[in-house]
Amino acid sequence: MTIATDAARSIAPAGPSTAREVEVTLPVGYPDSEGRVHRQVTLRKMTGRDEALLADPANQRNGGRLVTALLHSCVTRLGDLDPLRRTDIETMYSVDRNFLLIRLRAFTFGAELRAGYHCPGCGHHFEQTEDLDALPTRVLPDGESPEEIIVDLRDGYLDRDGTVHTAMRLRLARGDDESAAAPQMRKNASLGKNALLARCLRSLGDLPPHRLDALGTKILADLTMTDRRLIDRAFNDAAPGIDLIRELDCPSCDHHFRASLDMTHFLAPE
Repeated sequence: MTIATDAARSIAPAGPSTAREVEVTLPVGYPDSEGRVHRQVTLRKMTGRDEALLADPANQRNGGRLVTALLHSCVTRLGDLDPLRRTDIETMYSVDRNFLLIRLRAFTFGAELRAGYHCPGCGHHFEQTEDLDALPTRVLPDGESPEEIIVDLRDGYLDRDGTVHTAMRLRLARGDDESAAAPQMRKNASLGKNALLARCLRSLGDLPPHRLDALGTKILADLTMTDRRLIDRAFNDAAPGIDLIRELDCPSCDHHFRASLDMTHFLAPE
């Protein structure tokens, strides 16, 4: 898969904008039932009605559902789809949904985001202002489809017959995967991650499909932390979309570390 790093293309509007609407180009695009890929999206600014969606307890209990509701309300056009259905937003790739959230936030409240981080070296908490417009974005060239994420596990999954499986293939997560995994995510972030990855798992070594489905989250739970980090790195380094991993230097001890973009104040105006 050839991934172009093109921040200018991903951040700048793809077409004319008004005070209320802006056009953007998705990093991957939404494939419809006929195989057409739709990448041009028109977003409108959030309104009081959208604030009510965020405050809805049913949405607050399920992050995937909340994102779907918000984007379904604020996306006024997705390619040539007419009408735009909620299921279209729900089954978009998560990387495209994240991209739209970033653009929606920057368009509505501005690109500056106050973020807080904890240094793993000395424990110091510090804040800094992030520029959402400056986040690098990996964009698939036109006409290309996202390939599967391939991970060569170091320790592998030990099957009941003693066979170790190390070749793992996963697809990109979608919004419906997020919604399905959300109940587990609320109880335990690690278990929620297992549920999400199990839905994206396409193959693992020589395990037959029926065994793969039967084992489900057990496969992910049994992997070593070394292999789990390899999976995280594969998604962070190989998948298209906005790179939410920040390279940080602690102002207290100068320790250099990586952390996910802090979203605590994501939908609050600066």
